[in-house]
Amino acid sequence: MSSAERLHATYLIETPLEPAQVAEVMAGEQSCGTFTRVQGETDDLRARARATVEHIEELPPAASPSLSNALLERQGRTGPWRRARVRIAFPTANIGANLPTLAATVSGNLYDLGEVTGLRLESMELPASYRARFDMPAVGIAGTRERTGVASGALVGTIIKPNVGFSAQQTAELVAQLCAAGVDFIKDDEVCADPEHAPLAERVPAVMAVVREHQQRTGKHVMVAFNITDETDAMRRHADLVEREGGSCVMASLNWCGYSAMQTLRRHTPLAIHGHRNGFGALSRHPLLGIGFQAYQTLWRLAGVDHMHVHGLQGKFSQPDEEVIESAQDCLAPLTSGHADAVMPAFSSGQWAGTVPATWSAVGTDDLMFMSGGGILAHPGGPAAGVASIRQAWAGARAGVALTDAAREAPELAAALAFFGPKTK
Repeated sequence: MSSAERLHATYLIETPLEPAQVAEVMAGEQSCGTFTRVQGETDDLRARARATVEHIEELPPAASPSLSNALLERQGRTGPWRRARVRIAFPTANIGANLPTLAATVSGNLYDLGEVTGLRLESMELPASYRARFDMPAVGIAGTRERTGVASGALVGTIIKPNVGFSAQQTAELVAQLCAAGVDFIKDDEVCADPEHAPLAERVPAVMAVVREHQQRTGKHVMVAFNITDETDAMRRHADLVEREGGSCVMASLNWCGYSAMQTLRRHTPLAIHGHRNGFGALSRHPLLGIGFQAYQTLWRLAGVDHMHVHGLQGKFSQPDEEVIESAQDCLAPLTSGHADAVMPAFSSGQWAGTVPATWSAVGTDDLMFMSGGGILAHPGGPAAGVASIRQAWAGARAGVALTDAAREAPELAAALAFFGPKTK
């Protein structure tokens, strides 16, 4: 690898200072410098190791600061609050194939800089040779399709509800019903990992017994994403249990396990890793703070996850549809040229047959998971009718048929529209 090789990160900043000055502070702070030049920081070292500012695009200013800043307040700064988009190149030799340090380099102390009243990491671009030093998806889109036997069409999935409270046997009974209903994918809720009332040591064997029975009877393997979120050694043990029982997928809460734990899990198990992003809102919801999804999913894909949550269109959470669409497109795009490393976007949150047309129109591909909780489990005709309604809506959307027209020949879809759709007085 060339010592001159660099990765690029793009930021949105807000500051009462000159944006070019702030960009230089950012580049120095996250490479070889500090607020002033120090002994040993020679010209040769700076040429080799210092990050460089490549582009600054000034944007319209803000009327008031987005975030408080005690340093600027002590200095009596009153604005104007200038905004700019800044692109910085970082030498990869500073970092090596070290994912936690990569995250610390492109983020780290930048959020605490005294020069800014807002800073957000928006996106990242990696050299292909640098990307190759990190983990790839072990299963990915093609492997997920192969393991579930779904050669075409979106994978229809659901979430075990109630979120918590079921015993291992009750969970297995629900999974048996969902398998019979025709789902391709079932996942635990993010708050149900190894509870006392249904520990994984009991839940995994009980659930996989009904999954195996369904597969022996029908030939269909239903992928179950067991939530194994825990400390690292425990996650490895849990993954081994799932594999011994014939399972094909595990799930983990990315933000709370951390990069190192996810890398360790990836290198330990051949199972698909379903990456749950719960907590991402704390990192992203403020438009002038945190991290955008493109950069976020870049880092997690370097840990080797196979599926990534993107929330859902017209769903129950705060993200606008545009953000959900961009997130799905990010997951489906290769991180660099020459690498088939796309991950399967998982749409969830308030999804049902009625949100299928918007999803198809937005992404134009079947390579996604369409997960519906209430839209399947609460369908008036039962879970099988709920699954059928989603498949019928998907077939209609792919064929360019309006939802109401498709429902004329699809009673399960018609029932879903009547039950879940807008209510009139």
